[in-house]
Parts: sequence; structure tokens; C-alpha cells
Amino acid sequence: MEYNYFTTEYAIKIHDKIIEISGGIEGVKTYGNLDSPLSHIQNNDYYPTFEEKLTHLVFSFNKFHAFNDGNKRTSIAMGAFFLEVNGLDIFIDKFIIEMENIAVTIADNNIEKDLLLEIVTSIINETDYSEELKIKIIHALSRVETDNEPLNIGIEFYKDLF
Repeated sequence: MEYNYFTTEYAIKIHDKIIEISGGIEGVKTYGNLDSPLSHIQNNDYYPTFEEKLTHLVFSFNKFHAFNDGNKRTSIAMGAFFLEVNGLDIFIDKFIIEMENIAVTIADNNIEKDLLLEIVTSIINETDYSEELKIKIIHALSRVETDNEPLNIGIEFYKDLF
């Protein structure tokens, strides 16, 4: 299947809009951490499925700090936009809601990439998480430090970006 991708320039526009709307420090911190995931997801040898591509995109922007600020917010918006440009807009609201709940836990190393792939796969292919996946998520969330504040900015925040 052919997928639609977006450019580094568009990724920067997404980030800039997020900073404009919700505040933060503008600018790219590391162009390599911006270009690399956008390039790698186009390689079907590395990421053969849509779910793997989406997972890598979200994980990379969340963890590797391409921008000076707003990396978690940007990772969610990039994932939502990737769904949109590939005709999977039916999953965007569900994706955003679920990713808002776990973006901080990814950044804090409580949810690893393999578990994120399971979550993303479930969001796209299942009505609800399986009991096994729910237990994995609960276990990961039990390691969360309570001082961390959730993003909780709502799906309406992202509607403007597309």
C-alpha cells in the first residue's frame, strides 16, 4: 500500500502552530531528530506496517526532542496528521485522546516503543483495548510519578492544525 508522508517543513509548521496556540519556546533543537523519523517511516524494510510507521513517528518526536519545546504535543499532532493524510481520519479523535493520556509516560520511560506499538495497533484495529493490553498499560501507569501533570488539552486543540 502507498502511504502519504509530509515534509520537514510541514512538521515545523505543525510545531510552530502548537507553540503559537499553547505557548512555549519556538525553534528546532536538532534537525537530525526532525528529519530522521520523517525519513525512516518511509522505509518499508524498517517499518512495513502503517502502525509501525505511526508508532515510530510518535515515539521519535516524543523522546528525541527535535524541538526546543512542545515535543510531546508535537508528537501527538504529527501522529494525528499522519492518520489524516492517509485517510484514517476516523481514528484521529480516539488517537489524540489516548495519546494525551500516555504522552508523558512515554517521555518518562514508563511506556516503551513496543507497548506503544500495541496501543497504536489497538487504536486503529480494535474497538477497545484487550484485557491483556489494559493490564500492561495499568502496570506502566503504576510507575508514573504523581508530580507529573497530564497534557489534557483536548481534541479541539488539534482541529485547527489541519
